[in-house]
Amino acid sequence: MADPRGFLTTPVRENAPRRPVPVRIKDWREVYEPVDQAVLSRQAGRCMDCGIPFCHNGCPLGNLIPEWNDLTRRGDFREAIEQLHATNNFPEFTGKLCPAPCEAACVLGINQDPVTIKLVEESIIERAWDEGWVQPLPPERLTGKTVAVIGSGPAGLAAAQQLTRAGHTVAVYERDDALGGLMRYGVPEYKMEKRHIDRRVKQMEAEGTRFRTGVDVGGAVDAARLADRYDAVVMAVGALQPRELDVPGRDLRGVLQAMEFLPQGNKLALGQPVPDSVPAEKRLTAEGKDVIIIGAGDTGADCLGTVLRQNPKSVTQLAIGPTPPPDRTGNQPWPTYPLVFRTSSAHEEGGERVYTASTTELVDDGEGGVAGLRMVEVVRHPDRTYTVVEGSERELPAQLVLLALGFSGVEKMPMVEQLGLEVGRDGALVRDAGWQSSRPGTFVVGDAGRGASLIVWAIAEGRACAAAVDEFLTGRPSTLPAPVTPSARPLVV
Repeated sequence: MADPRGFLTTPVRENAPRRPVPVRIKDWREVYEPVDQAVLSRQAGRCMDCGIPFCHNGCPLGNLIPEWNDLTRRGDFREAIEQLHATNNFPEFTGKLCPAPCEAACVLGINQDPVTIKLVEESIIERAWDEGWVQPLPPERLTGKTVAVIGSGPAGLAAAQQLTRAGHTVAVYERDDALGGLMRYGVPEYKMEKRHIDRRVKQMEAEGTRFRTGVDVGGAVDAARLADRYDAVVMAVGALQPRELDVPGRDLRGVLQAMEFLPQGNKLALGQPVPDSVPAEKRLTAEGKDVIIIGAGDTGADCLGTVLRQNPKSVTQLAIGPTPPPDRTGNQPWPTYPLVFRTSSAHEEGGERVYTASTTELVDDGEGGVAGLRMVEVVRHPDRTYTVVEGSERELPAQLVLLALGFSGVEKMPMVEQLGLEVGRDGALVRDAGWQSSRPGTFVVGDAGRGASLIVWAIAEGRACAAAVDEFLTGRPSTLPAPVTPSARPLVV
């Protein structure tokens, strides 16, 4: 039972402290510092153990949040990690990278700051790793069935771990030279050091999961032939087709998609060379340049933090929408996840944010490179159309422009054609209520079927899809958990 007066005796929310800005922008270490037990106990004690904990609605994993909050308050981390791992394969990933829709749905958040659920979650798993409590869980016996998982992001890894523990022989194929999907080269090192991925991979290898990196399924390896070698295939290929900016000058040198820039930044942060496959004209850093980032979401913030660590001349981040309100508005009621003005660690470090800005042209420097960006101020109307503010035209200097406009679905890849998979109007791979694609025995999981989404949804889908694959392979109802369905969506109004 939680402390029934905890939210009254500790009304103030305390987050993990961030390292000083002048210090952290000189390295690639994680931004946040550890929290001592006294602070953690107080914050976990703010959880009210609600009769109907709406944080469960916010979290698709069904995390037992009130339970492990109370265990943390009492200092019982050994049982807390058992409760946490019961619903989440990789709490260190969600603790560091998830925007915490569970906190937006916290009942305490109706009239106070919500419980620091993310902080407690991350602290539990880090304590568990430090104490050696995270051990491999290999299956007692093998089923003789084989599964290929294509893609090693959080959805693919979660599905692979669940299926391996169920006794199936699982091989994970990854086209990059290291595992983790977007977590490896899309998420900057300062948000999550890659050692966290590496130690999970070691655990999974000890459980029996096999990994194959540097394998281009659909290219050097024919996807149909690969699929024929396995009893089931799980497509966890993500949704990395970037949205484009259709303006004059888009093809100038120095204009990159975010996912062309961020992997290079991660390589440099880790002291690794940029792959030879990257053309010379796209091998760019922000050092000494005026940089403009178009897009105000998480990917844009990741670009911002990466740019600031490369010693730019200036950084400006543009958003076409208006400045979000500071607090939840009436059309975004609790317990939905609200669009409010947030200051990430990257925004705290520098750069200028400009809202209601629409790009009209990228300016040529006369030699095929970008020299600037022309923009106008716009007004957004309730029907989400825009009108230009007369006389608002202006030009900003830029020698590097990064496009962080989101993603429109699965990449155009030969693998999809080779397997004969159907692509929906939304750009995602079509799947049925049992996670299967248009090809029998081939399942679709994560962003590949849902569209670009949150890491917590990826892990939840990986777990649920694994249950469907297990049932397909064994011919009987699976005992694996299935926290979500393919059609499940977050609560919105």
